[in-house]
Amino acid sequence: MADHFKLLLSLARDAGRAALRLADDMHAELKPDASVITAADRAISRMAHERLKPLIATGQHVLIDEEDPRKAAYLDEGFLARTPYVWSIDPIDGTRVYANHMPHYGVSIGLIKDRRPYLGAVYFPSLRELFYCDGTDAFLVENAFSWNEKRTRIRPVDEELTSRSVFIISDELGKYFTWSSPDCRYMVLSSAITEYCWPAVGRGCGSLSRVHLWDFAGSWPIIEKAGLKFRNARTGQVLDRLEADLFQTSPVWKLKEHYILSSENNYLPLRDRITFL
Repeated sequence: MADHFKLLLSLARDAGRAALRLADDMHAELKPDASVITAADRAISRMAHERLKPLIATGQHVLIDEEDPRKAAYLDEGFLARTPYVWSIDPIDGTRVYANHMPHYGVSIGLIKDRRPYLGAVYFPSLRELFYCDGTDAFLVENAFSWNEKRTRIRPVDEELTSRSVFIISDELGKYFTWSSPDCRYMVLSSAITEYCWPAVGRGCGSLSRVHLWDFAGSWPIIEKAGLKFRNARTGQVLDRLEADLFQTSPVWKLKEHYILSSENNYLPLRDRITFL
């Protein structure tokens, strides 16, 4: 485990440095699905594949990467059952945010072991904040990868919903659902890692989203150490295990359902404020 965690952190650090280095010469383009891709996405994807190549060669590990054209082949229950270690990386989460020189983008790397969230690192290089889970505990590190780091253990949170509360939602608002609340306000940040990591340290009471595996894999073990869970927005079923049938085949690896991230106590009050169209 120590070697896997060390690899995870070093990859997050170096990917963040690459994102900063390429920020002024990003060569942003639109992919066929109208999402944004930059030189940093490509460079970090190559870096991840190179670093993980020896592990992948053992047959015990796989890397599911947003930018990898082979990723659809891994969406198979049999494959997942015989692959104990599943790495998933979003080279730049919030690429549109990054392409517009906003600071709340980041690198997200998760390691799923035996279908369960295990290790995770989410690094916001422009904010100099690192969230990570080492398999036992989770931490927020301010001034990450510097001589004056400040590390704070992430502990369970259960915010009371009031007029100061903020619920973070995806940009699908108005297309798939509406939000109505007499108190708790919503915010759209266009970055999945902020939707997950920020509530884990009390920056918001939760979130609603329907994303790809690589969008939440890095945050998954972190939010669980904060006492938060992903729950199906319609049924309440907890997302706590990697199952192929939870995901669409087109677009590949995107969750079929919307999930609310929240404490157990806040799930029903938040769900009651959402109306699906």
